Amino acid sequence: MLERVPHRLAVVLAAAMFSTGGAAIKACGLTGYQVASFRSGVAAVTLALLVPGARRGWTWRTLLVGVSYAATMILFAVGNKLTTAANSIFLQSAAPLYILLLAPWLLKERIQRRDLGLMAAIALGLALILSAPESARGSATDPLRGNVFGVASGITWALTLIGLRWLERAPSATPRPGLAAVTLGNALACVLALPWALPVGAITTPDLGLVVYLGAIQIGLAYVFLTHGFRHVPAFEASLLILVEPTLSPIWAWLIHHEVPGWLAIAGGVVVLGATTAKTWLDQRARRLAPP
Repeated sequence: MLERVPHRLAVVLAAAMFSTGGAAIKACGLTGYQVASFRSGVAAVTLALLVPGARRGWTWRTLLVGVSYAATMILFAVGNKLTTAANSIFLQSAAPLYILLLAPWLLKERIQRRDLGLMAAIALGLALILSAPESARGSATDPLRGNVFGVASGITWALTLIGLRWLERAPSATPRPGLAAVTLGNALACVLALPWALPVGAITTPDLGLVVYLGAIQIGLAYVFLTHGFRHVPAFEASLLILVEPTLSPIWAWLIHHEVPGWLAIAGGVVVLGATTAKTWLDQRARRLAPP
């Protein structure tokens, strides 16, 4: 059935499913740690059931990447409860800045001259987001602390992306080591967040439904669609299509929670996403012009 879904549409659908996370987490009455633990538990089971390759290739390498991914899942869920959905996703979207800073040490990749301007642009976007005055509200109870979680999730997401690239380069007996790392990471997030998630009071039916949706659809099914699309869509095009997620995330929060971020946060998000798009295009252009 999945094979009938056009590959580009699969990537867009995956990004759209990812984008609903911020609004859905805010709509759930459980705490951030409870959402992080239970969502990841459902996601790990979903991926293990739907993708046979996700159950294979669990090595020390996938464990390392899984720890970073687990941290990202926990930090994003907790931070999203405290600050706006826009800030959460924009701050996480600054991961390319940290990748550029960390890649020379972790992947032995040199920073190119063209990257310096992009680093400055992303840093400017981060500064705008973090300097935006945000008052506490029902859907964002502690914006300052939530922003700290958002920055941390951007760093751990950068480490995850670096780790996934590292896995793809390393010899592996499984064709999808990245998906194995994501599955293992979700399992780890469930276990690591559980001490802060307990005790659990009475869970309402809507909250239970949201947790199942977040784990099975927003994470689990989204990754199934994403891997299906990524196998056939060129990397440059896929990188642009996946930007549907940070574009739609604030819109869902506005429609469902009437959450309107400050203009500085919006401007910062536009700068971050614009710089990310520019880097993707410049990297593609450099590869195309490179001598064979």
